[in-house]
Amino acid sequence: MLKMASMKYRLPALTFSFLLLTGAALAQTGSLQGIVKDESGQPLKDALVKIDRKDIKGHYEVKTKKKGDYFHTGLPLGTYRVSVVIDGKERDAVDNVRTKLGEPVDVNFDLHQAKQQSADLQKAAETGTLTAEQQRGMSAEQKAQIEKQMKERAAALSKNKELNDAFNQGMEAKNAKNWDAAVQGFEKAVALDPSQNVIWGNMAESYMEIAKVKTGAEQQAAMDKAVEAYKKAIEIAPTDANYHNNYAIALAKMKKFPEMEAELNKAIELDPGNKGRYYYNLGAILVNANQTPQACDAFQKSIGADPNYADAYYQYGICLTAKATTDKEGKLQFPQGTAEAFQKYLELKPTGPYSDSAKAMLQTMGSTIETKYVAPGAEKPAAKTRKK
Repeated sequence: MLKMASMKYRLPALTFSFLLLTGAALAQTGSLQGIVKDESGQPLKDALVKIDRKDIKGHYEVKTKKKGDYFHTGLPLGTYRVSVVIDGKERDAVDNVRTKLGEPVDVNFDLHQAKQQSADLQKAAETGTLTAEQQRGMSAEQKAQIEKQMKERAAALSKNKELNDAFNQGMEAKNAKNWDAAVQGFEKAVALDPSQNVIWGNMAESYMEIAKVKTGAEQQAAMDKAVEAYKKAIEIAPTDANYHNNYAIALAKMKKFPEMEAELNKAIELDPGNKGRYYYNLGAILVNANQTPQACDAFQKSIGADPNYADAYYQYGICLTAKATTDKEGKLQFPQGTAEAFQKYLELKPTGPYSDSAKAMLQTMGSTIETKYVAPGAEKPAAKTRKK
């Protein structure tokens, strides 16, 4: 009887001991706390602190209070990544945080300090001079990223040197009018970096110069290369009026007049202040292409855009003389406005490079110049002519 009674009272004791052990296992948790400061160093309210367990799956969140502080308890003992998120964007993080029994583990975030550290690391990556202290404070992932950036920077510097050398070689040859060497330099440069419009533009100009001294198939090949280069330059810098203007001139030389007009109009649209120059350049090209009617129209448009463009008046006058006819007596009859064009040139440039030619043309037409021209900037008397 006594033995049975003893067994009866042990069972509750064993049960109670098991319950105590279970309670101890549930109590294996820790806490995290800290303060979040913004980039000005002030406490940041309502910042989201994310706590992600790394050894097994687990995610926890807490927001900072008025003084920028946060506290999260009941975290199973383990290793965590703690990050702070503002406006949906992660701004800083601390990796491999281990919780412990007892006192909370402090994890603070100072965004001003983090920003400065990030800038210092970026500068170190650019210069290739990481300090020992910086290396100690970096994770393996950060070190790998910095090393990658350093290698990329070294490669970029090497490439930039090659690029600059090739471009400078092309420019030196171009300035010396050694067009074949210029093209070689520019082709090497675009092979290194095809995104530089200035290289394509200079290459196009060099090919156009080569075309001037070639004939037949060789000339056509050089002009085709120039057109291709201009297209590349325009593709990269579509708002550069000079590229459209130069491309229009190339198209005019190839007698592709509809395409030329479209490019010229684009140049004028982008740079209306230089409309007179663009039309004048076009007129000069059309004269050389024996497209006299179109050239006259271009010079007239140049004058309309810039009434003080002296050379445009002279060239317009020359264009009009090409339309002269003879009367029954065999005397030359010049279109209306011819004499006025030469007179206007002389008024604007009395000692210009075409002044003697303009005077000779007026005399040929039966006009005598009696105007006394004065130095530019001084008051000029009105130009006078007299018919013979």
